[in-house]
Amino acid sequence: MSAYAAVVLAGGAARRMGGVDKPARPVGGRPMRDRVLAAVADAAPRILVGPAAAVPDGVLVTREEPPGGGPVAATAAGLALLPGDATVVALLAADLPLLTRTAIGDLLRHLDSGSDGVCFVDEAGRRQTLCGVWRVAVLRGSVDRLAARRAPGRTSTAGLAGAPLRALLHGLTVQEVPWRGEGPPPWFDCDTDEDVRRAEEWAR
Repeated sequence: MSAYAAVVLAGGAARRMGGVDKPARPVGGRPMRDRVLAAVADAAPRILVGPAAAVPDGVLVTREEPPGGGPVAATAAGLALLPGDATVVALLAADLPLLTRTAIGDLLRHLDSGSDGVCFVDEAGRRQTLCGVWRVAVLRGSVDRLAARRAPGRTSTAGLAGAPLRALLHGLTVQEVPWRGEGPPPWFDCDTDEDVRRAEEWAR
């Protein structure tokens, strides 16, 4: 598997779950956040963007500005901790309890010279952009351009709060990959209690 870094976004408000710490909810006896981090165990570094909770050894933790500022602000915070020689990063939601190392490997294999990034698509053809791998330089450039548009004349990324992820990825060349492996779809995210129950059934 190619060398890559991983940024896991864990700072969402989980409004449809009553505001609980969603990534800490267990599936198969293990917090969803930890299951995602395990799927990228061979990434270096691994960065969690969200509340400073207990995480596996070696995982760096940071927070978006402002806290709860959304996925674009969280992506910017994660990218800021990557070393200068990082070229590829897995950008992942923390509520993907069915994600596997096999699925990550599938994404990495599809990242070719003509793509800025690769992500899974669901059965309806919708991009699962927080279950993908991306070129670090391209994402950093997108962050800078979006920050400049939203807060002209400012050098910080504070203007990224609330920005939609589609604005960050607009104009990028994205390769879409349907899941054809065995088992449940790795892009399945848990936004509701029913989603968690369904993931529990799959994880048995």
